[in-house]
Amino acid sequence: MVKAFAMPDSAPFLRRENRLDNVLSEMGRALQVLSGAVVAARPNPAGKPVAAAPELSPAEQKHAAGLMRVNHVGEICAQALYRGQAIFCGDAQIKQLFGRAAAEELDHLAWCQDRLRELNSRPSYLNPLWYAGSFTLGVAASCAHRSKNLGFMAETESQVEQHLDRHLKELPSRDERSRRIVEQMRRDEIGHRAKAEEQGGHALPGPVRLAMRGMAKLMTVTAYRV
Repeated sequence: MVKAFAMPDSAPFLRRENRLDNVLSEMGRALQVLSGAVVAARPNPAGKPVAAAPELSPAEQKHAAGLMRVNHVGEICAQALYRGQAIFCGDAQIKQLFGRAAAEELDHLAWCQDRLRELNSRPSYLNPLWYAGSFTLGVAASCAHRSKNLGFMAETESQVEQHLDRHLKELPSRDERSRRIVEQMRRDEIGHRAKAEEQGGHALPGPVRLAMRGMAKLMTVTAYRV
């Protein structure tokens, strides 16, 4: 009688507890990322601030801050995307891939955050919106086939790589600190894309890629100013 009573009640309870734990974990991670309470595991590629570094003009500083704010938003989105892509992914190997990439993206987030402070600027006011939207996209991708989930990662990183290439051209020539950060970010993003393709990521349909570019453009234009 004890067995017949305990088993039907305990199993569903455990499943509900696990789901609740997952929800609380994701909420905690979102708050950590959005509050700026993140610490890089790797040293900042820009090194420590140097007093003798060339000063930027007010216009250069404002432009550099706008670009680094866009990059910061990109890292907010990356955290949300990878968390969302892993949530319904049943492949342990692919979950590990997302986890490793997310850890490197967390470094990028902290570096961009540090540089914004150095430039006497701030993150985007719309970061909660970017996080929520990216997490939703990640969850949708996680429900797809493994090749599509990885393909979404590969396409995202490919577009980010192109975006960082443009920033390296647009950053003020004297802003070596921002440039070093962006260069390391670019190297990491190339590695993420290559890993996703090696693991079987397939190219996404043209309309999906165009939609992703349109959303990225909207985010870039808005984050530069807001």
